[in-house]
Amino acid sequence: MSVAGGSTVTGNGGAGQPVPAPRAVVIDAPNRLAIRRLDPQRPGRDEAVVRVAFAGICGSDQEIMRGTRPAGYVRYPIVPGHEWSGTVVTVGAGADPSLVGRAVVGEGFRSCQTCDPCRAGEGNLCSAGYDETGFTRQGAWASHLVVPARLLHVLPDGADLRAAAGLEPAAVVAAACRTAMAVPGERVAVVGGGMLGLLTVQMLRAASPAELVVIHPSDRRAELARRCGASRLVPVDDAAALAGRFDVVVEAAGAPGTARLAASIARRGGRVVLTGIAADDDRPLAPVDLVLNQITVHTVFGAPSRAWTHAVRAFAAGLVDPGVLVTHEFALDDVREAFRVLDERSDDVVKVLLRP
Repeated sequence: MSVAGGSTVTGNGGAGQPVPAPRAVVIDAPNRLAIRRLDPQRPGRDEAVVRVAFAGICGSDQEIMRGTRPAGYVRYPIVPGHEWSGTVVTVGAGADPSLVGRAVVGEGFRSCQTCDPCRAGEGNLCSAGYDETGFTRQGAWASHLVVPARLLHVLPDGADLRAAAGLEPAAVVAAACRTAMAVPGERVAVVGGGMLGLLTVQMLRAASPAELVVIHPSDRRAELARRCGASRLVPVDDAAALAGRFDVVVEAAGAPGTARLAASIARRGGRVVLTGIAADDDRPLAPVDLVLNQITVHTVFGAPSRAWTHAVRAFAAGLVDPGVLVTHEFALDDVREAFRVLDERSDDVVKVLLRP
């Protein structure tokens, strides 16, 4: 990953436009961040070059910066950025030339497509090993991004690219909601009022639940939760009163104790879906509680292609709008300030975007 000059490249077969040398945020090692120009890349066979419009910052990106992400799930130096939207500017040989000029988002997992999980449609669980844009491959905190064209999802003409940058977490949410299988009239709860939790609320409201409650540490997110479709917000300190109430509970916080909280508010025979990863959880799930209450627990890691399709269609139909959750935007040069805002962990901060 070396510093580049001012040269440009064009796609194989002449499709698209000249692509300038990319400018990117590079994390060389934990707490070592730089903004630099990189060597321009030609799209390989079946690849596309995307001009990035917006790129999100999430908790896993903070882990990269702090050095707390598990070693097998990051490769330094790295250009982060797994949540993004943009426009295709050129494609390589074998890729569909009609992609040029289209607004797109893209899946992150670089699966082998041949192992048993991949053939079963679970590319996020590829047995060839973990490989994902923004963690082991150059991500979207850059002016341009090279990705396999097969991973792109084309957006409707005129789509809001600022909102579309949130479709990666929306795909994770789609995977969780498909697993939860909430049906009309059920009582549903979402643990966590952050980006994942509030996107979950947006998607679950389409199932017409009898009740849709958000559980969050404070009630400062109450208005936003209601705007997303929640019946009400209950502070974590008051959640004990909800024990055994809900048919479906989706945990979307990933904080110590939230998995156990999710199970505690599910009714006997209820369903719980866990999406968060809480390190050093001092209050893990108790098997005796799960067995005696016959609670079904599912987990979600990332999103397979079918969940991405679900999320993009829901976005196109106006059922999911990540844009209402964007609270801050920063230019690429201001990425350090973006990290500072996130580190404050204020309830005024939901989703932070970079504008490469």
